[in-house]
Amino acid sequence: MAKTTTVSDIPIGVRLKQLYELQMIDSEIDQIKVVKGELPMIVSDLEDEIMGLNTRVSKLQDTITDMEKESSVHKINIKQSEDAIKKYEKQLDGVKNNREYDALNKEINLQRLEIQLSEKKMREFVDQVKAKKVTLDSVKERQVAKQAELEEKKLELAKIIEKTDKDESTLTIKSDKCRKKIETRLLHAYDTIRKRYRNGLAIVMVKRSACGGCFNQIPPQVQLEIAMHKKIIACEHCGRVLVDDLIQEVEA
Repeated sequence: MAKTTTVSDIPIGVRLKQLYELQMIDSEIDQIKVVKGELPMIVSDLEDEIMGLNTRVSKLQDTITDMEKESSVHKINIKQSEDAIKKYEKQLDGVKNNREYDALNKEINLQRLEIQLSEKKMREFVDQVKAKKVTLDSVKERQVAKQAELEEKKLELAKIIEKTDKDESTLTIKSDKCRKKIETRLLHAYDTIRKRYRNGLAIVMVKRSACGGCFNQIPPQVQLEIAMHKKIIACEHCGRVLVDDLIQEVEA
């Protein structure tokens, strides 16, 4: 009766090849997640920025409206003061003594001061409204630009989601299939190392005599051992499993 081959009977070279192939698949999935992860964040940031710009536009418009109302009030005050002056000047013709004359002149002077004060306030409001309108136009331009950028990013995101969802699903099936061939102990170690690093690299290739993960130099003797594919060797600096560029040529 033929002996059944178990996962533990698989040569080290083949196990390393399986781990490396799994890493390649998982790295593609990671890249898709990075792309999908950045765009929703960009879209969200743009939406928040546009909301802030909308609020600022609304406040600027309210401020301009309030200033214009204030200016209108001063305009009415000027008209009322002018009418009052005309009335007091007409009353001067009928005064009977200096006391009445002085009292009317005092009222006329007070009304003239009111006119001057209102005119000053109106000039200030005109300058302030002019400045606020310049700011408002600038904010509105930014608002339009950001809205256009948001629509562009939303469209881009929709296209990426449409494309990557299918790719990610296919790669996930391949990853699961690949995982079933690997010894549980090795798989656990692989997942543990992947979680340790942001780029998710647990199996890295030695390039230019350096670790493909942390880029520290690998001693020549260790490189020879890696090339033999007789045992699993981890980088002494970062703990990632090391393979050479001939790992894909290992026959199962």
